[in-house]
Amino acid sequence: MMQSHVLKLAHKPIPTIRIGFIGLGNRGMATLRRYLAIEHIDVVALCDINSTHLTEANTLLRQDGRYRPHIYDSANGWRMLCERPDIDLVYVCTDWLTHTSMACYAMEHGKHAAIEVPAATTVAECWQLVDTAERTRQHCFMLENCCYDTFHQAMLTMEQEGLFGTLTHLEGAYIHDLRDRSSVDGRKGWMAHLCGQHEGNPYPTHGIGPVCQLLHIHRGDRLDYLMSLTPATNATQDVCVNNTLIRTIKGRSVLLQYDVTTPRPYSRMQTVCGTRGFAQKYPRLCIMLDGNEPIYDDATETVVAQYTHPHIVEIQRKGHELGVPNIMNYTMDYRLIHCLRHGLPLDIDVYDAAEWSCIAELSEQSAKNGGIPVKIPDFTRGHWE
Repeated sequence: MMQSHVLKLAHKPIPTIRIGFIGLGNRGMATLRRYLAIEHIDVVALCDINSTHLTEANTLLRQDGRYRPHIYDSANGWRMLCERPDIDLVYVCTDWLTHTSMACYAMEHGKHAAIEVPAATTVAECWQLVDTAERTRQHCFMLENCCYDTFHQAMLTMEQEGLFGTLTHLEGAYIHDLRDRSSVDGRKGWMAHLCGQHEGNPYPTHGIGPVCQLLHIHRGDRLDYLMSLTPATNATQDVCVNNTLIRTIKGRSVLLQYDVTTPRPYSRMQTVCGTRGFAQKYPRLCIMLDGNEPIYDDATETVVAQYTHPHIVEIQRKGHELGVPNIMNYTMDYRLIHCLRHGLPLDIDVYDAAEWSCIAELSEQSAKNGGIPVKIPDFTRGHWE
């Protein structure tokens, strides 16, 4: 049966968003703490197979003066949470391998889904998310916090105002030395284990998300194909370094890097090259506009402040007043709730979630085959134009 697209999908406003959280480990608990600082939400239900996590979450809610939520601690508890009629949004903070199944089950039961990154680990899962969202007409929001970085938000405005001219090349990355954080009690953590088994870029969304927003991907352009290279390692060493080149339908190029196992400074690159301007956040803040000398570091703050949208500035002001520890995450969560409350299309839709996530499997395919070009699916089925 032919399904219609969900580009610019909007629902009736929801005055108070009733939320069920699945997964209350480190990321999930940090998320729950942030949501206690956001108005117009109710925490209806919590799910985790670790009872200690649930006890900690309940204590946190009780200290905040909130009523005791419904608790699910069985292996199938997440399904029961999704089936509840009194939930609007299911927020998934579990490991990667469960993201797609949980999000789809939530949508199939009339819930909007918010899922941690990446939203899926295979192209087949990406299509599953798209097909489910189109069939159910529910939101599927991938929680890519790097799209809410202050520098990136300013770059969006500058691009919209034409200060970069025509964009020609962009760069994004996830470079983060995680060698000392890859084990818990001497055992490999799930993230380190999955990354170590991958031969491409298993964690592409931090780098590609901001790039795609600047390039208006699915909103006038589309990722066309990629070529990927993963350095050779010995049999005892995890493969956690990758370089991927991507070309868009309109001929723009993207360099995507991934490295979590070498002693390099943290970087997401965030490089913007256009016919009239250049900007980069890492390794050193730099902005250069046509006819002007480049400015660096603290001197860029005035430009960033000038072009950060007032709505984002207000969200960040509230976050700072409340003392939230990560302003990108708070801005992301605030925007999600704001859009649901006001019946607006979400900043990141299911097509973004699919296209950004599919880079994981496709980069591995290319790298395993000598860096050959690999086509990137059109998850919008032609509606990106």
